[in-house]
Amino acid sequence: MSSSLADLLEFAADAAWVAGRSTLAHFQTGVAVDIKADASPVTVADRSAERILRDVIGARFPDHAVLGEEYGEQPARSGFRWVLDPIDGTQSFIRGVPFYGVLVALEIGGEPRLGVAHFPALNETVAAADGCGCWWNGRRARVSGTVRLEQAAIGYSDSRMLHDRMQERWPAFQHATGIQRGWGDCYGHCLVATGRLDVMLDPAMNPWDCSALIPILREAGGTCTDWTGATRTDGGDAFSTNGRLFDAVRPWLADIGPGRTERPQP
Repeated sequence: MSSSLADLLEFAADAAWVAGRSTLAHFQTGVAVDIKADASPVTVADRSAERILRDVIGARFPDHAVLGEEYGEQPARSGFRWVLDPIDGTQSFIRGVPFYGVLVALEIGGEPRLGVAHFPALNETVAAADGCGCWWNGRRARVSGTVRLEQAAIGYSDSRMLHDRMQERWPAFQHATGIQRGWGDCYGHCLVATGRLDVMLDPAMNPWDCSALIPILREAGGTCTDWTGATRTDGGDAFSTNGRLFDAVRPWLADIGPGRTERPQP
């Protein structure tokens, strides 16, 4: 590998920042929204930010593969693949809510080794690479020390989908935990990585939604897995914990069918 993971992390953080700056020109402007074939929304900001990321990566690493939400996969044989979500939380973005993020991940040999989540409207960046630690705006990020589920702060991205999948377990889980707050997307997972939430539930995930989150949570001392407890990017769902609560949360998600990779649209 010609560049160390630390160098690659710095590159990825810079690329995410540049792409994020481009989204701010459209944020809270009433930007036009198109609906894609999978019924999810997209804007010119999503597409422009991904083009910026692809251009920056292509100029620096022309032999690396790239997978992005908006423009699909550009294959390569190098063993390196960048995974991009130019705006994770487009529903937040189009409503003027600042919890959207630019996600940049690097997979090496099929394993997520580096992740950056940049939140342009909040001026926050959470970034991590294997062996380099997890960093939040330049300071070390660590998960919380909460050990009891009844004291846990829970985040979630879509209560309707959680209810549809968990059925009666969802209201029971709410009663078994301390507090619950919604509207999270990648920001909710990063709240876990920085110790501000203890658990985050996401019932619908794609590879570009979660590849960056796995190294972020891992290096912060937590976990980010699918609902079966496996570390993977194609599971269709994800939950993050501070590590201490993994075993307490996992039974609530046991024996539930596979997740969908798309969210219902209003």
